[in-house]
Amino acid sequence: MKLRFQQEYDNWLYLNISEEKNHRRRELLEKGLGHGTVEFLRLIWFPTVGNFDHLYPEWEVRDLNNGYRYLDLAYRPMDAKGCIEIQGYGPHARDLDVRRFKDLCWRHSLLALDGWTILPIAYLSIKDEPKQCQQFILAFIGKFISTTTSPPLPWVEVEIVRFAERLLRPFTPLELATHLRVSDRHARRLLHKLVDSKILRVASGDKRNRTYQLHI
Repeated sequence: MKLRFQQEYDNWLYLNISEEKNHRRRELLEKGLGHGTVEFLRLIWFPTVGNFDHLYPEWEVRDLNNGYRYLDLAYRPMDAKGCIEIQGYGPHARDLDVRRFKDLCWRHSLLALDGWTILPIAYLSIKDEPKQCQQFILAFIGKFISTTTSPPLPWVEVEIVRFAERLLRPFTPLELATHLRVSDRHARRLLHKLVDSKILRVASGDKRNRTYQLHI
């Protein structure tokens, strides 16, 4: 897994650099990504997702003063706006002064007003709570599934996706049946359809599917 990650990571970063015509972003990428971002990709994103599709490092956005800011990672399937920010913790974070604290709040506010879904990840959580971080990534990506799937999903299938997002864990057909107020058999039919469409996947069970979760 470590070797595969490094190969995929190197290819992904090279592709971003080679395709970037904006000299500001290209120069940032050529310097390499920050330690926290690389650790997030290595320990959280890649083991969970298995690829770097639709993910862009050091994504450039305009700020309030017509300057430029850079997002740690932008997730943009079908031009959706997902932002992942790695929050470090050390002397820099502990000694954050009032000016920088206000600037951080403005940054998140402007992104939110521009339609970005922001997911801040603490560096310490990457190290101490990787499984929980991975579940949050599944839910984060799941937010964009119903808006990027073509053709649009029927309402009941959209509700199943939302149900999977909210739980942050695998769920059983019975749990879904109770939520939708349908029979267990009907719930299984819906689940099998979403598995065939690669929107859900079987999380456990060999001969008989027992639990399901979002397919990433």
